[in-house]
Amino acid sequence: MLRSMPVRRFKRGFILALIKLLVGNKASGLHLSYVGAGAAKQLCQRVADIGHTNVLVVTDKALKELGLAEQALLGLSEAGVSLHWYAGVEPDPTFTHVTEGAQILRAAGCTAIVAVGGGSSMDAAKIIACTRSSDASPDQWVGLNKVPDDILPVYAIPTTSGTGSEATMGAVIKDPVERVKMIIAADGLLPQAVALDPELLLGMPPAVTAATGIDALTHGIEAYICVWDRGTRKENARLAVQGVFQWLPKAMAEPDNREARLGMALAAYHAGVAINQVGVGNVHAIAHQLGARYGIPHGQANALALPPVLKACVAEAESALAELAVVTDVSDAASPAARAQAFIEAVSQLIADVGIAESDARIQPADWTLLTHQAMDESDGYVSPRLLTKAEILGVLEHITAR
Repeated sequence: MLRSMPVRRFKRGFILALIKLLVGNKASGLHLSYVGAGAAKQLCQRVADIGHTNVLVVTDKALKELGLAEQALLGLSEAGVSLHWYAGVEPDPTFTHVTEGAQILRAAGCTAIVAVGGGSSMDAAKIIACTRSSDASPDQWVGLNKVPDDILPVYAIPTTSGTGSEATMGAVIKDPVERVKMIIAADGLLPQAVALDPELLLGMPPAVTAATGIDALTHGIEAYICVWDRGTRKENARLAVQGVFQWLPKAMAEPDNREARLGMALAAYHAGVAINQVGVGNVHAIAHQLGARYGIPHGQANALALPPVLKACVAEAESALAELAVVTDVSDAASPAARAQAFIEAVSQLIADVGIAESDARIQPADWTLLTHQAMDESDGYVSPRLLTKAEILGVLEHITAR
């Protein structure tokens, strides 16, 4: 495959022009958001009021066994709605998970899906929703607007604060054989409603709080510094970045602080709204490869790649990064360059403060070239401040590989 910089620039320009032609610059997607204590019960009441009597619940084994999923869906049970469970979702869902969930969906005749959990459960639920009347292999839906028209409504109750999947029309799926991650995106995959309920976030382990929090931060930063000024992406991205800087340290220090948990839920949600309009960037292009090949949790993979990628793009993103330094109270230096640098340093410090290392021993130098080519191919479809060269991506991988 040709990966010369002129070819890559042409490819990215063509993709961006095509996307703008297809979707325009207005904000994308509208749905209901229930926020605060009791939000999950409000969402459940909404589902019942619409008339759904058979609902598929997509979640993971731990949430089912701990009773947290049942707690989240108490409103449906009280309303007499029949719940049919698929609790087999694992981190980085695969097409196997989709097939298993689809079998339960069809056998029960479900008319709606409620996802309870993190990004993996929400992403799996979105793709399962496409299987009601289609026998096509889900791998045929990879890309934009390739899913069937007959999509079941999906409702989201996140139990982590980071992925933003509750606010996006995309779902990430992993091919465990090829060890790659793919994106399925369509307007119909945007959840109909979301519940941001701090009561369901209190038991989140510190490592998950940290990784998902930096995931939300990465979404916010990449949306803010991108080159496509669409809809409300900048306002939502700013709120996300401010929220993470304000609330993540407190959520780590005080796990039962409901205000901090709600603050992080809102930050993740705003970040999701932002990337739903403009996508992600170079950090994700690298992080997706780390997750697919080594099983590094997505938020942790983003945390590894974020500081070195920002350093590589600082010249092109200087103005935006300088603005983020001001709104997060990191720096009010007169020089935009100084503010941008201060912000990058603050991001690195926040990542360290929440306990995520700057390198990982699972990354293998023998894989650097393959990972670089995969990251280049993915990043060409994003609207980052600029394309990273092969040497720059190799430099990022070398920096984050533990010796």
